[in-house]
Amino acid sequence: MTQAFAFDVAHMFAGLLVLVSFMMLYQDRLLPLIDALTLHSLLLAFSVAWQAYVQDKPDLYVTAFIALAFKAIIIPMAFRRMVVRMNLHREIETAVGTGITMLIGIGLVALSMDLMLRVTAGANALVREDVALALAVVLLGLLMMVTRRNAISQVIGFMSLENGLILAGTGARGMPLVVEISVAFSVLIAFIVIGIFLFRIRERFDTVDLQALDNIREARR
Repeated sequence: MTQAFAFDVAHMFAGLLVLVSFMMLYQDRLLPLIDALTLHSLLLAFSVAWQAYVQDKPDLYVTAFIALAFKAIIIPMAFRRMVVRMNLHREIETAVGTGITMLIGIGLVALSMDLMLRVTAGANALVREDVALALAVVLLGLLMMVTRRNAISQVIGFMSLENGLILAGTGARGMPLVVEISVAFSVLIAFIVIGIFLFRIRERFDTVDLQALDNIREARR
């Protein structure tokens, strides 16, 4: 296998992750958004497995398995069950229009590419471009958290952001396995705690829309 082919496949997975991040920004309903998160995590698992093969680091296969099992199967299934039980099938309220959000996302991708390619000028080509694309995934996840008013969509934005951090860590060849496992379990525990809070909020206020919760709080003052 040539180095150029290894670069091309790694960049293809990283580029597809950026593309699916835009798909997540475009979605205005929760179930399609959860499907996009599943695809996002599945691509991350493939990307990490490819890095394990290219770098000859068997421990990265464990990271790929964790991403596949927890982030592409267990957590999306739990999200779907949560959405069905809470009957949250209506459109997601957004703080900014979809068109403007997509334009901001394009700007963030351009910014991350320009910034990281300048900062990592002396690094390996594979690392430079993978880290630049990973930063784009992180920024797009952050953008989703800022522009969505629904608590579940903000959690999904956080998880896509964390996918970008794992992509950067595996591409940079510096993240120890114990740290990767710790991060994965931290995300799982955070998801469980957030799920419990969401159920409690839904039972008490009959909504998980943050704007509606703000209105309730203002009305009680």
